[in-house]
Amino acid sequence: MLVLARKKNESIIVTAENGESITIVVKNIGRGVVRVGIDAPKDTLVVREELTTRVRSKSGAREEP
Repeated sequence: MLVLARKKNESIIVTAENGESITIVVKNIGRGVVRVGIDAPKDTLVVREELTTRVRSKSGAREEP
């Protein structure tokens, strides 16, 4: 896992081999909460991790630790 430090309004760009990129921007830093903006191609699914766990639980799939 790559861990990067960013300040408010700084960004990280992830580029795939096909040239498409995803930009992640730190929008706000509060008490225990960081708000990020994500700019991704329309065909890219962006989902919070806890929602994928919930979907797996409802479908009967085994949850990951």
